[in-house]
Amino acid sequence: MFYLQIVFVDGQSEICTIRAEELKENVRGMFDGASGLPYLLKLIDTIQRLGLDYHFHDEIKSALDKMYISGKDFQNDLTIEALKFRLFRQHGYEISQDVLKSVVETTNHSERKTKDLEGMLSLYEATFYAYEGEEILNEWQLVTSKHLKNSLKERNDYRSSMSIFLEEEISHSLELPLLWRAPRMEVRRYINMYEMKQDMHPSLLELSNLDFNMVQATYQEDLKYASRWWRDLALDGSLTFAKNRLVESFLWTVGLNSEPKFGNVRRQVTKIACLATVIDDIYDVYGSLDELKLFTEAVERWDINTVENLPHYMKICFFAFYNTVNEMSYEVLRNNNLDVMPYLKKSWVDICKAYLLEASWYYSGYIPTLEEYTNNAWITVGGPLLSIHAFCQLGYHENITEEALECVTNNQSDLMLWSSMILRLADDLATSKEELERGDVAKSIQCYMHETGASESIAREYVQHLIGASWKRMNTSLSSSRGVFPSSFIKTNQNIARMGQYMYQYGDGHGIPDREAKDRIMSMIVKPITF
Repeated sequence: MFYLQIVFVDGQSEICTIRAEELKENVRGMFDGASGLPYLLKLIDTIQRLGLDYHFHDEIKSALDKMYISGKDFQNDLTIEALKFRLFRQHGYEISQDVLKSVVETTNHSERKTKDLEGMLSLYEATFYAYEGEEILNEWQLVTSKHLKNSLKERNDYRSSMSIFLEEEISHSLELPLLWRAPRMEVRRYINMYEMKQDMHPSLLELSNLDFNMVQATYQEDLKYASRWWRDLALDGSLTFAKNRLVESFLWTVGLNSEPKFGNVRRQVTKIACLATVIDDIYDVYGSLDELKLFTEAVERWDINTVENLPHYMKICFFAFYNTVNEMSYEVLRNNNLDVMPYLKKSWVDICKAYLLEASWYYSGYIPTLEEYTNNAWITVGGPLLSIHAFCQLGYHENITEEALECVTNNQSDLMLWSSMILRLADDLATSKEELERGDVAKSIQCYMHETGASESIAREYVQHLIGASWKRMNTSLSSSRGVFPSSFIKTNQNIARMGQYMYQYGDGHGIPDREAKDRIMSMIVKPITF
């Protein structure tokens, strides 16, 4: 277990809060005194990347509304025009890929192309907001990617136009584009980078440092709550195989719902992630097929009287999650007058039935086609389970309707499907070999290899291609989900995909956390920024 450092000593928290309010007023003044739309666009982007946007929702929306209504373009500035496109797409404004044609063609027919690395990077990031069928953006993504990679290889030729900041940003974006990154997990790195920028604004830098530490203190209180719950549950004492992945599970919830006000969402969804990890291990490794059928039946019936025939370890696990979910349902009913029990129950029935199908494949030696596998595996990865439980908890902050819950739990939301698909494929790329060795069903890589005869390297390339295609489908579904679902639910599902890429970027950051994963936890939750 990690030892949490005290972020603020007695009295310091109040002083920091007062100073943060002063700095927020300074930043609001930056909106009011903005010298032109390019400045405003860069200000919004910087505020977002510093993790401060939740303080300035109204200012950001007002600024973007005015820009959108004005229809002003910046055909001589690739950086700004591409940034405008990216921010409009991000915030749900209708904007065609065609608006970028003119500025891109101007750049292509000028000598600026070889030197305008900032513009190339801005366009590269914008292309990841492509919808299905937007081939022009796909083409530009390939061109800008190649150009940016060459710029890193031939650094000396670009010294006049590549600052240390820009070089780091290019390298970072080529590793994983901005859209695919979990915003909160990027904040600390960007604060460090922002300090090096020539046009750094001291008020923004100081506020971002203060805010990071204040939010981190909130996370630490959430983690203490979750730690007490896990200790009292005592599953790792009753079930010898139960892995203590409390901190890793909590990190997921920070990535999904990072704003301080969502503390209850983080606390409750951490419980679900911990329980799902234990139950996943039961289906993958420890349960016999007959035992798993009995356990699945007990979950379907949701009746404690059905557990008599279960082995002792399954009884303990069943009661643990049964009581936890029932308690959550009661709290939502008491506080929000909404009965979410049918929806929470269905999410558990769905994942356990999907787990059972994978177990039956394993015990029979059957290797499914890639399509068969992914049709089931987007559920077993746990994305829908976390999404639905988070959705029910968001009712404390937004109006959640039964109609929306019906749509989500009946798998009518493409948004949840594609976010979970990205999570599944990222998980498979990082963990499939280790999971096969411990006795698990074939994953997407092995299914594709078996189905097509492809080599492992080709299969991995194909799965990576599927991740990109899934992002485009999710972008498309995002545009149709606005107005149907609360914005916080839409962000949660986006962040499920992003956290999949984050947790599995360098290996299994959840199941077998290495030094990189532990360092990330220390940076995000444990160690405050000193400044």
